[in-house]
Amino acid sequence: MNNNIQDIVSLALKEDIGTGDVSASLLEEGNVTAKIKVRESAVICGIEYASAVFNNIDESLLIDWHVIDGADVNNDQVICTITGSSKSIISSERVALNFIQTLSSTATMTSRLVGKISHTNARLLDTRKTIPGLRLAQKYAVKCGGGVNHRMGLYDCIMIKENHILKIGSIKEAVKIASSKYPNLPLILEVEDLIQVDEGLSTTGIDRILCDNFNNDMLLSAVETAKNIIPIEASGNINESNIVSIAETGVDYISIGSITKNISAIDMSLRFC
Repeated sequence: MNNNIQDIVSLALKEDIGTGDVSASLLEEGNVTAKIKVRESAVICGIEYASAVFNNIDESLLIDWHVIDGADVNNDQVICTITGSSKSIISSERVALNFIQTLSSTATMTSRLVGKISHTNARLLDTRKTIPGLRLAQKYAVKCGGGVNHRMGLYDCIMIKENHILKIGSIKEAVKIASSKYPNLPLILEVEDLIQVDEGLSTTGIDRILCDNFNNDMLLSAVETAKNIIPIEASGNINESNIVSIAETGVDYISIGSITKNISAIDMSLRFC
């Protein structure tokens, strides 16, 4: 099992069960069968996390998933059957559902937005606006929904933003320092206007220009100016209502934080048969 999954699951169980599940202790010993049912259409994600919860509580539980991560499911569809100790299943229920409901929400929203811009060449990116502790999980969920991962954190990609430029003095100097210090890392320049787009295009060492809070006319201009030179990414205040028009400007990437931070858990339930 992925060590990150084990660590996250262990922490989640510790905060939920604490010194022991007092409600589960009311049940008599005995085996039962339970089913997890989805109560709305969704894209499933988080099976390994949910399975890890059940296995951590009781390795003897028999878990039968009827779907895989990335699968489209319908309202009232049974996605999993669990057989074993009623006490173990009850103690596992909430944490297992928390993982799969949350991650399926990110996968579902990502899939919906990817579908909306599928007629364009734009690719949907996530951001670092993830739930603390669930960075890797939500980034995985984005991929399950058909999206593409942006940088994982502050360590694997250089992003020069307004405060870096203000502190260092100019885009060219900031890029020069970054390229010299981290020559093997990709470098993204975030810009706030078309003048900065031109500065970025005249500076070597930049892999992508991120246009922050540009309107559509500005994006059209940036795309035309940067054509066949540097990929253009749009970001900032992008949502379901405007993502299509932004994609149709011809940008190469659209990054959107709402797919990981403005999510509503997919409705699911676990019931004994």
